Amino acid sequence: MRNATYGTALTLMIGWILWIGKPVLLPILAAVISVYVLLTAATSMQKVPVLGSLPDWARRALILALFTFVVILLFLLVINNLAQVAAALPRYQSNLELLITRNASILGIEDEPTWENVRRETLDQVNFRSWVAPALLSLRGFGATLFLVVLYASFLIAERGAMARKVVMAMGDEEAGARAISLVSRINERIGQYLFVKTVVNVILGGISFAIMLLLGIEFALFWAVLIAFLNYIPYIGSLVGVLFPVLLSLAQFGSLGMATVVLVSLTTAQVFVAAYLEPRMMGRAFNLSPFVVLLALAFWSTLWGLAGALLAVPLTASLVLLLAEIQTMRPIAVLLSANGNV
Repeated sequence: MRNATYGTALTLMIGWILWIGKPVLLPILAAVISVYVLLTAATSMQKVPVLGSLPDWARRALILALFTFVVILLFLLVINNLAQVAAALPRYQSNLELLITRNASILGIEDEPTWENVRRETLDQVNFRSWVAPALLSLRGFGATLFLVVLYASFLIAERGAMARKVVMAMGDEEAGARAISLVSRINERIGQYLFVKTVVNVILGGISFAIMLLLGIEFALFWAVLIAFLNYIPYIGSLVGVLFPVLLSLAQFGSLGMATVVLVSLTTAQVFVAAYLEPRMMGRAFNLSPFVVLLALAFWSTLWGLAGALLAVPLTASLVLLLAEIQTMRPIAVLLSANGNV
């Protein structure tokens, strides 16, 4: 009874710390995940003819510079597309009005309710100016988080070389320190490989989606492709939401249900191809979480940290399972959390 009470109290305390510490912990965890991906990418560069001859520190510096450049481009992409969307809103509204009026005429309901009545009771009741200040604050917070992620990732990569020496000193025994370093290396390799492959899969999905939307003439195709790639970190829900945004945009852009259907079918086909064929072959046994555990992780992290928590839920949980699988005393827990017990 006492152990159950202590366990419940500890769980509640950890949950409270995670919730209240979101501004500090979120960029740190995002930086740790980024470092795993970056270091695995730097290691993979050894297979590239010219880059493979560079020393380890040079490859890490190069991949970190590339990461910083991509983050800056991402922030500029968000700002630029928000401005363009704001400029295109009147045209989208006009297309939607024509679409609704045309379909209302076909169905014989153009008189009641009219589009003017619907708009007066819905859009005209919304004070869009009141959204400007929160949107700007969210954008500033997004930029600050990206800056902290890059900063933390830089320091984590810089201090990685001294970590082995500090582990040996902390253990007080060279043999025990070597075993600890070997264990940490195996854990880092598995987690890094999973996160790197998952990121590559998402980039491929984003590239395919970008090509489809560019071919169909969807505006802001690059922005939606990046969004689809990020949302693919969220299983089940992410792919659905990622497709929904471009479909709604195509409806407003072209004012045609037929075009929206083409966009829906094309992007859904890309999602199915990546999820059912490409991802299982690339991920191998690295991603082996129980679907129920995935849903619990999504519910837990999204409740604590919102969309950012949903994006990090599966990478964090999968990394935890890989960590537990490499520690012999914790391996049974990893087996229970996995889909088929193969960890």
